[in-house]
Amino acid sequence: MVNNTFATFSVWDYVVFAGIILGAAGIGLFQAIRGRKETSSAEFLLGGRQMTAVPVAMSLTASFMSGITVIGTPAEAYRFGAAFWIFGFAYAIMSIITAEIFVPLFYRLGITSAYEVRISHKRLIIIKVQRLQRFTGLNLWGVLIATGAVCIVYCTLGGLKAVIWTDVLQMVIMLAGFVAVIARGAVLQGGLGKIWEDARNGGRLEAFDFDPDPLKRHTFWTITIGGSIMWVSIYSINQSQVQRYISCKTLTHAKMSLYVNMVGLWVTVSLAVFSGLTMYSIYKNCDPFTNGDVTTSDQLLPYLVMDILAAFPGIPGLFVAAAYSGTLSTVSSSINALVAVTMEDFIVPLWKNLSPKQVTWLNMGLSVFFGGLCIGMAGVASLMGSVLQAALSIFGMISGPLLGLYLLGMLFRTTNSTGGLIGMIIGLVLTLWVGIGAQIYPPTAEKTNPLPLSIENCNRTISQNYTTVAPWTSPVTLATDPTVRPALADSWYSLSYLYFCLLGTVSTIISGLVISMITGGCKQEKLNSDLFVRKSDLICFSSKSEVRINFYCIGSTVNSI
Repeated sequence: MVNNTFATFSVWDYVVFAGIILGAAGIGLFQAIRGRKETSSAEFLLGGRQMTAVPVAMSLTASFMSGITVIGTPAEAYRFGAAFWIFGFAYAIMSIITAEIFVPLFYRLGITSAYEVRISHKRLIIIKVQRLQRFTGLNLWGVLIATGAVCIVYCTLGGLKAVIWTDVLQMVIMLAGFVAVIARGAVLQGGLGKIWEDARNGGRLEAFDFDPDPLKRHTFWTITIGGSIMWVSIYSINQSQVQRYISCKTLTHAKMSLYVNMVGLWVTVSLAVFSGLTMYSIYKNCDPFTNGDVTTSDQLLPYLVMDILAAFPGIPGLFVAAAYSGTLSTVSSSINALVAVTMEDFIVPLWKNLSPKQVTWLNMGLSVFFGGLCIGMAGVASLMGSVLQAALSIFGMISGPLLGLYLLGMLFRTTNSTGGLIGMIIGLVLTLWVGIGAQIYPPTAEKTNPLPLSIENCNRTISQNYTTVAPWTSPVTLATDPTVRPALADSWYSLSYLYFCLLGTVSTIISGLVISMITGGCKQEKLNSDLFVRKSDLICFSSKSEVRINFYCIGSTVNSI
């Protein structure tokens, strides 16, 4: 079932979409009125450290399982099957490591900024908006400006509390968007059982591949090992996430927020993957991409929504609001995090005598500034095309060496700033080398394992050969001659992208330790015990003895970069 002509948004779709925007702005206004007597920086940046576990957990989930999940994960399941479900194991491992090792230390230190400078996620907005624009009729610049304006309003007026409570609303909307797609697909296909049967017959349920080959894109091991390290780097040291769980009123609430978030991630990825299986059930005999109806895989789910839900006024608007809510969540998180690190690491150390009122005005002014910067960066990104996608891939490689830098300071007393800096540079060089190489010489279909799709029942095709094909065997690349492949192309450059973070982390730790020992790291002075992670922080220990962990080393290292 493929329609070649689509209706754009109806009046009710615009009403639903606009309602979400106004609702987000309204939350910021409500939080501003509710907390008008609180003018401290802690209130603005950390919600007065009085947040509870559940809203913080939903905010954590919405921040990094947002628009990318709404658009990308269903397409992943459609193309490669349900292996993405295995990320549930990675989410559990990540939650335990972050809650039991990182959170107690950050919470006890009472920090606001996890590190000095952080690259934001605002550039992701342009990709999501462009994917939606083709099938909805929304104006690109209108949506960009609206996104920036709404985020400026509720970040400026309400601070972190507004960001968190808006994320709660946006999380509900995202889940509702998935449910709408699955419910309508089940009606069209004759039930959830038929969707499941089609997925099984199409090989989409063969998720557990225990092949230890590190070059295969998705196996049980690449996802549980590489995926776990990748998500630890996102949740344990990212300013947007750290700022949320240290806003909790007690350490117990901070830890619980991560465990509740884990459940939220399970629910979100399950609905996203099943949406992809629903899409496969509908398009199993007429793939829109191969048929030329869409130009990228990211357009598949918006295409499906306008195909099966356009007859229900307001429902397409709900779906677009779901994807858009993810964008709002990501942008607002970045704005608030940038304000926090700018204030704590740049302004406050230079001007120590600022009054609370001056700090409040600076916080609000910086929110406006970074919101405006968001719009400008998105506008520039719209001119970059596929180069932006390559840039975002490189950005993902940074988290591994940065996690290794943190672990060097936290786990090894011998680490010094020289070893940490050089170790991180070595880790970055390795991850950028393999990552850029993979873009130029992408892995073959043998390693990426795209599943077959058909166009035999399409009403209009790009060729008259009605055969089963395996589309998207490789991503957009920079190579000019795909027939010329160096020796490293099928080995080093074919490393699973999920191992990039692990590679960066391990190489940073090993090289950092060696350099530290060579440069006198074994002569470190004894530091304050509050900078150590204690056994009593962990679930499995109750003693007051301490693990030899030095956090100050990493702080000084990061600040020196």
